[in-house]
Amino acid sequence: MAMTTETKQRELVITRTFDAPRDLVFKAWTEPERVVQWLGPKGFEGLEFKMDEAGGTWHSKMGGPEGQVLTNGGRVLEYKEPERLAFTFKWEDGGREETEIAITLVARGDQTEMTFRQGVFETTESRDGHRGGWSESFDKLGEYLERTA
Repeated sequence: MAMTTETKQRELVITRTFDAPRDLVFKAWTEPERVVQWLGPKGFEGLEFKMDEAGGTWHSKMGGPEGQVLTNGGRVLEYKEPERLAFTFKWEDGGREETEIAITLVARGDQTEMTFRQGVFETTESRDGHRGGWSESFDKLGEYLERTA
């Protein structure tokens, strides 16, 4: 699994290549029973996930190592199986910024190249915090895909 991370001012871009077919990677992003297997950074576990198609909403809940429960969600902007997802992202505890996420999946033979974009963040510190969390989540996604593919 290869990884490159590139950041622009207040935008996060992460590209990963997974040893799994594109349709499986898309399902790992959209099917609740799959998403909860990898959702959240190291030490967290996915508790709940729901995603409608474009025009609907999405919601997730994860549990942390110290018993905390984190929820987030937003509106689904684009749902184009198996190549692209776009949605808004906001923590549901209030007071935090709302960003947009776009995920593009490109088939590369038996592998899938995923490009994840999130922004625009209010600060570079917020962007960097999300980079760490998403990078650990994508490590878990890669492990899940290896077990499943």
